[in-house]
Amino acid sequence: MVRDLEMTFHMPKCLLKGGRVVDPANGRDGTFDVLIDGGRIAKVGRDLPVDAGVAVVDIPSGLVICPGLIDMHVHLREPGQEHKETVATGTAAAVAGGFTAVACMPNTNPVNDNAGVTEYILNKAAEANLARVYPIGAVSKGQAGEQLAEIAELGQAGCVAISDDGRPVATAMLMRRALEYAGMFNLPVIEHCEDQTLKNDGVAHEGFHASALGLRGIPGEAESIMALRDIALAELTRGAVHIAHMSARQTLDAVRWGKSRGARVTCEVTPHHFVLTDERLGTPIAFDTNVKMNPPLREEADRDAMLAGIADGSVDVIATDHAPHHYDEKRVEFDHAPFGITGLETAVSLCFDRLVHSGIVSLARLVELLSVNPARVLRVAGGSLAEGAPADISMLAPDLSVTVSVARMRSKSKNTPFDGWTLRGGVAATMVGGRIVYVNEAVDLRM
Repeated sequence: MVRDLEMTFHMPKCLLKGGRVVDPANGRDGTFDVLIDGGRIAKVGRDLPVDAGVAVVDIPSGLVICPGLIDMHVHLREPGQEHKETVATGTAAAVAGGFTAVACMPNTNPVNDNAGVTEYILNKAAEANLARVYPIGAVSKGQAGEQLAEIAELGQAGCVAISDDGRPVATAMLMRRALEYAGMFNLPVIEHCEDQTLKNDGVAHEGFHASALGLRGIPGEAESIMALRDIALAELTRGAVHIAHMSARQTLDAVRWGKSRGARVTCEVTPHHFVLTDERLGTPIAFDTNVKMNPPLREEADRDAMLAGIADGSVDVIATDHAPHHYDEKRVEFDHAPFGITGLETAVSLCFDRLVHSGIVSLARLVELLSVNPARVLRVAGGSLAEGAPADISMLAPDLSVTVSVARMRSKSKNTPFDGWTLRGGVAATMVGGRIVYVNEAVDLRM
């Protein structure tokens, strides 16, 4: 079946017939046919004729066709940390997770602070030939927080944003200059908001559960104070700032304040921050390093605030912060383990199970969060099934029963707290440029 579909999607023209098309950018939500020609969307309409030479794929009832999902916050680790992940394994995980494109953070070794590293990543992505890869360049040279990186050079080489992710931009003046300079090239600054003097050597959210386990805490204010600084600077400079992996309710208040004043601020929330709380530090397994991430899992009030922001439109994007680490690196004491979990292969199922099926958001809103808005924030092609757009398509199965299994994951690393969870909703297939790159064998998708 998979081989037949691969042959189908290598033909010049292909017709996806009878699926539910959810395309918020063009106001579509209903049963439509999608004609693909030369790797692009040729036409979307009802009961399109089948011309000679057009391969037809009948979409089973219940499957959804939507613009390709874009994860604007992943760590592909290459170059320099290939024992954790490579561009090839990371993009294999991406397409299995329904993502047709990913934007990768610059904290590689060497840091992506120059055109040479950017070009290396793009060459590796071309070799893998799976998901599209959009590199994000560093704000500062070596992410050291001292001198601006060559932002013009990074943009010309193919970077779609700049960030010192993993570290906050060190000073207000450096952030101001980054916003001013990046704005000249229409690049957003993606900020890891963290006052490091408040974080200090903390490893978990400052609250009851960390205290009970004797873990050093990180208050939510460590995030919100830095977010307030950066939103104020975005207003001053008219630059675009994007708040990465927001976790604290105070930060959400800061984002709402900035938006009310017309500041160019957007934000993202990860699935683990709208699903889990710091209670997981002690149960079902105490000191499980697969629940250690930065920002940390926070208390129930913060989790509920993230859900409210997703529901009311305050949150712009859902991103995974896919952070693979080798098994041996995580199998140490909690204090010494690295921050981060994988997320590319669990995000869609968590979103369906906890957001759509619980009634928090509609399917159209979910597509906005995972496709339309990431494309808008990064100013890249995608987020739409308009005629002439690249045929990057995610086929979703809202009612598919999915049991998360690290043994079946395509990511090189398996550090997830969701192993064994059974969730409702998943991915049926993924297309990039009109070419099938992933088919879920549990879904009856055939010619």
